[in-house]
Amino acid sequence: MELIVAKFGGTSIGNGQRIRMAAQSVVNEYMKGNKIVVVVSAINKTTDDLIAIADESVGKEITEKQLAEILSMGERTSIRVFSSVVESLGVKSEFIDPTHELWPVITDNNYAKAKIDYEITEEKAQGLMKLLDEGIIPIVCGFLGKTEDGEITTLGRGGSDVTAFLLGHCLEADNVIIVTDVNGVMSTDPNKIKEAEKLDYISVEEMRDLATHGAQVLHPHALIYKDPNINAKIISFEKGDLSDPGTTIVGPFEDSMHKSVTMHPEPISVVAVVGENMLNQVGLLSKITTVIYNAGINIYGISAGQNSITAFLDKDDADEAYHLLHKLVIEEESLSSISLGRDIAMLIMNSPEFIDTPGIISIITTPLKENNLNIVEISSSQTAVVVFVDWEDGKKAYNLIKEVL
Repeated sequence: MELIVAKFGGTSIGNGQRIRMAAQSVVNEYMKGNKIVVVVSAINKTTDDLIAIADESVGKEITEKQLAEILSMGERTSIRVFSSVVESLGVKSEFIDPTHELWPVITDNNYAKAKIDYEITEEKAQGLMKLLDEGIIPIVCGFLGKTEDGEITTLGRGGSDVTAFLLGHCLEADNVIIVTDVNGVMSTDPNKIKEAEKLDYISVEEMRDLATHGAQVLHPHALIYKDPNINAKIISFEKGDLSDPGTTIVGPFEDSMHKSVTMHPEPISVVAVVGENMLNQVGLLSKITTVIYNAGINIYGISAGQNSITAFLDKDDADEAYHLLHKLVIEEESLSSISLGRDIAMLIMNSPEFIDTPGIISIITTPLKENNLNIVEISSSQTAVVVFVDWEDGKKAYNLIKEVL
């Protein structure tokens, strides 16, 4: 016997036929002897329609609390329909919305993008186990939360994915299954490149980075709750079979509940190539990095400006790269000189929360400014920030950043 949390996205329940197929797939797993919790999104495009109606009728005067109540009707409707279909197939079901005494997801009062109180939610979620032990299938609203005062909140876009992995974590589920409109995770968007192939496996970190850079199959915040003991996969609704292999998400999200700050243990050196109008020289960056690659030297970071390209390398490798790149400078008319810079410390900050943290760069850099620590270079992605400072300032910078994250 396994405990499964299955989340059905809006497209997978986009009409009556799809809802029935989804409900049948749930009942099929139940008949195998498994326990199953269902998380349901709003029926396809319902949320967008509700937003449009609220905007047209109420406009800017609408409060976040009012909008959360309005938007909640999408999920509150879909769970009732889904539960009714399950019962029509001969299995007991109970729909769970924020008004239900067993509602598990407790949040703060940020109505539009609520923060989950994990400890209370974990405790409340155990109430669902009582239903499962009685042979009842709980059908739970995705996307929604509730304050301790009983007011409805929303978790933001992708909130149903968060709900599924959150409940899977709290209930110590064996499997979390995300049912969507694709066969799994593809090598790229099949609508843009028809040769795209389905991946059988993808790591949590890869899935997170793919999601933060625009892939719509899973919200990156959901992976915060990816427990190492939980099997997770993404499958298509079209087969109507929860045992379909789809794409398996492998591994836990390391240190997923926290922001992390690390300092590269050895000094980094800077090699800067200088020239004229370098950004408009086709293939120039490739030539520089190829020289470094052919020498078997790793590049930790690279920055390009109108008149310079800077590479950050291990100190032990920098002198070799410096001499090799000097030959390229002599050969290329667009290049004029090269310099080997001072020792640099590399600090790396990671968190899935960065993507939704306004001013995160300022938060990280302000204490450095206040303590007169110079930043040599900075780069960022949606979930990581890398700061280069003088090596002698590295440990102090590390401690200052650690205090504010």
